[in-house]
Amino acid sequence: MIKHFLFLSVIVAFNLFSIAHAQSHTPEQMTRELEEVARVATVMVDGDACQRIMTERALKKMFVIDPKDQWAGSDNFDVNSEPFIQTKKTLMRLAKLRPYPIDCNLWMLFKEDPRKIQILIRNQYEMSQFWTWGVLYQEIPPEMAEVLSSKKPKTISGKSDLISVLTPVYNSLGDIVGLVEVVGRVRMNWQENVK
Repeated sequence: MIKHFLFLSVIVAFNLFSIAHAQSHTPEQMTRELEEVARVATVMVDGDACQRIMTERALKKMFVIDPKDQWAGSDNFDVNSEPFIQTKKTLMRLAKLRPYPIDCNLWMLFKEDPRKIQILIRNQYEMSQFWTWGVLYQEIPPEMAEVLSSKKPKTISGKSDLISVLTPVYNSLGDIVGLVEVVGRVRMNWQENVK
């Protein structure tokens, strides 16, 4: 019982420290720190593994609209576990580079439709300036299109105190196959999703 209490106390203390640390940062400091995490993400995220995450079956069903079942694409979404877990762990480790809550989300392009992009891996806090809950794929936002064409990271701030850094993900041939969105919030609102 005492061990359990001590463990919970440490967890609560760490979370309070993280919140206080995050809220003591200026937006400029946080931006610099997120940009550094994004720089590391470009080097560490394996684009070849990312391209193997979605199964062929799921990709085939993704863009087919079944008049009898509008959710067929979502219902048939599945992944190859090995590259998914490898990439998810890498993104989770990247998020630990800061002592306050951030997410590192993987956005992947489609060979089947180069105008579309999907958030393939989201993380702990589900923060994003670009993802709408429940949307399986979407048109490429202008900020992402700029990163894809310039091959340079881009910082975006504004929406709900969020700061995002979009950075390219490369495969072994040097092609951009996706993006990582490194995102944090200047002031966390822990009640945001509580109804």
